[in-house]
Amino acid sequence: MHYDVFNGDADGICALLQLRLEEPLVSTRITGIKRDIALLERVRAEPGDTVTALDISMVKNSEPLSQLLANGVLVDYVDHHAPGAIPDHPNLTATISEAPEVCTALLVNGRLRGGRIEWAITGAFGDNLDEPAQRLAEKSGFQASDIASLRELGVCINYNGYGPSLDDLHFHPDALYESLFEAEQPQAFLNSSTFRQLQQGYQQDLAASAALTPVVEELAFAVYQLPDAAWARRVSGVFSNDLVRAFPARAHAVLTERHDGAFLVSVRAPFERRTGAEAVCSQFETGGGREAAAGINRLPAGELGRLVNALAAEYGGQP
Repeated sequence: MHYDVFNGDADGICALLQLRLEEPLVSTRITGIKRDIALLERVRAEPGDTVTALDISMVKNSEPLSQLLANGVLVDYVDHHAPGAIPDHPNLTATISEAPEVCTALLVNGRLRGGRIEWAITGAFGDNLDEPAQRLAEKSGFQASDIASLRELGVCINYNGYGPSLDDLHFHPDALYESLFEAEQPQAFLNSSTFRQLQQGYQQDLAASAALTPVVEELAFAVYQLPDAAWARRVSGVFSNDLVRAFPARAHAVLTERHDGAFLVSVRAPFERRTGAEAVCSQFETGGGREAAAGINRLPAGELGRLVNALAAEYGGQP
């Protein structure tokens, strides 16, 4: 039996789309919301089974990964987050890069030598890697209108993955993957009712966020707080990415209130210095990510000051 384990954001979904469109394989798929990355623990593989893991932090899955390898399961791991110690095991194939202009979809594109490059570009746009995606699209001969469509699609797929629970999403990430796979080509999906629903939700949620102002604003960083509402939980990631583009010299933290009074946090490094986000978030128990973009799944309200201090220490400015 084969298992496809993938992040429910644009990068994870588009990475798997490339693989399964080019290399069809019957599999059991395991995914979830964007922040649900401890996914290998759900795999019930037996000796001789195979697993493909895409866009989920190896360090957050180290224990179940070690168990799978020891039990004779072959694991192919492709990711762009800090991996921690990569096991030296004959059952593991690891393609890992922490380069700030790389995502999992682009790593898969390299492996497939551009076999489904339209989905690699879509995934990169969704992962807020606008410049690498634009360069790859132009180099591959895509027209400006097609590039704009791929960017919108990537952003909307990524938007769908945000929220602390599946109830907040417009579509379960696996159902969205299935719709994209059946469409096969981005343009076919762009003409579907599923995309129109996703596009409308994105536009409405982004409009609701337009009036927000920072609760903390320094020259080097700013902190925004979103309310405890489904639209806010869905839009937090794309709102964070839009802030980076609007204020490229500034780091940003976007806090979304959870039902329990704590915060869900998205941190983006300045576009002009795409480092430090993971260093800030990893100081907290439920934090992690990569250099340019990271998050904290649950920040107690009493630790808001500590987060502001961490941002000031990393990027400068007075808390």
